[in-house]
Amino acid sequence: MNAFTKIEDLVMPLPLETRGYTVTPSKQSPRLLELTFARETVEAFVKAVAEWPVQALEYKSFLRFRVGQILDDLCEGTLRPVLLNTILGRSTGGMLIKPEGLDDVSQAEDMVKFTTACAHLIGRSNFDAMSGQYYARFVVVNTDNSDSYLRQPHRVMELHNDGTFVDQITDYVLMLKIDEKNMEGGNSLLLHLDDWEDLDAFFTHPLARRDMRWTAPPSKNTTKDVFHSVFDIDAEGRPTMRYIDQFVQPANFEEGVWLHALSESIEGSEQKLSIPVPVGSFLLINNLFWLHGRDRFIPHDGLRRELMRQRGYISFQKPMYQRGQ
Repeated sequence: MNAFTKIEDLVMPLPLETRGYTVTPSKQSPRLLELTFARETVEAFVKAVAEWPVQALEYKSFLRFRVGQILDDLCEGTLRPVLLNTILGRSTGGMLIKPEGLDDVSQAEDMVKFTTACAHLIGRSNFDAMSGQYYARFVVVNTDNSDSYLRQPHRVMELHNDGTFVDQITDYVLMLKIDEKNMEGGNSLLLHLDDWEDLDAFFTHPLARRDMRWTAPPSKNTTKDVFHSVFDIDAEGRPTMRYIDQFVQPANFEEGVWLHALSESIEGSEQKLSIPVPVGSFLLINNLFWLHGRDRFIPHDGLRRELMRQRGYISFQKPMYQRGQ
């Protein structure tokens, strides 16, 4: 954990050792860390939060922080600083989290509680208009007539950031795999901005900071257009991004051609990671400097995948992380 820059190391003191879980670099990239929770930790958490159904967390938002506190206590206070420093650390910013023993669809409610605990140790999940809750559960099957690529299994869902069509900033994205049947392919795709070969060319382009119009299809349950640029900067002056090809509406020829070139460059990057995510595991990434997507599935009549998404903002006591204006 010594790869963080100096200012980010000061966010919260890192523990000398972890308790109840391990942290290792992933096989795909040292930027993406793997947090594996011991079965004993997971079972103790599930038992400790059993009195609250997920509906209680939906109705009482403070309970989401309480379940986070319970998980951190089980890890002897070591978990929250690791999560915060990893999600804020520019050299990392991403985690694949694996709770051992939480790997069957029958445990879906416990999966939602566990992900909620982790998310609320770093901030708070935003309202998800698609579901009407602080999280969204949805199913991908072999045939689909949806109005976005989210549920269309036989094509790549291109790399993008979440929250491009809402006014609130989306600092993090959490993506959980609840169930999977008759699946081949469909790995998660990730690209860290600093690994993108053409970042400098696009970040320094005159259109990089021009406000553009972003809309969403009816399934997103939001009708208000928002306006913002593709690129911004963080407190250190480093590039951040808010982009999705499906929802940006270029105003003219110049913008349309530039956006197409940007999309082609991202999709063609040799630094794109392909990440298999087991059932019960989840990705937690910094949404402002990681792009994410999903590879295509191999067609199968019985194909089914159920996913859960949380996305929100990072919040903690030391005000050291601020966005560029």
